Amino acid sequence: MKRLIAAGIVATGIGSGAAAAPLCTDFGFAGLLAACNRGEPIPLTLASGQPLGEDRVLQSGAYYELEITADGSAELAVEGAGFFRAIWMNEIVINSIEIRPMAIDSIEFDKAGTATLSFIAIKPGSHVLRIPGSTGGAQQVTFSIQ
Repeated sequence: MKRLIAAGIVATGIGSGAAAAPLCTDFGFAGLLAACNRGEPIPLTLASGQPLGEDRVLQSGAYYELEITADGSAELAVEGAGFFRAIWMNEIVINSIEIRPMAIDSIEFDKAGTATLSFIAIKPGSHVLRIPGSTGGAQQVTFSIQ
């Protein structure tokens, strides 16, 4: 029975430390935003004809930062209403300006720059961020929230 459970954990990726953040046992005053509840930063690159990034596994209740960098090679955006509805957005930081949105559908870059989104993963499932109008698999990233 123990082997069956261990095999299930390995198959689903639940046990992979690189994929999901550890949850705190004592959050303290910071709550879910506590330092011990933070996953690794997630980089995405917007560049004409280049892959957007790698698929990721996130843990529900963990805090993450998504860093989207555009190289300015074209006007590009990322959209993903399903993903944005599956998270609680803490803030978006652009040029040291903090924006606290209630909801977003997409972010578009007209020139080179970086936007950092900090959020807590909430709704389990697979959610996609993609470059609008693209059909290639490299032009999208799937976030699996467990």
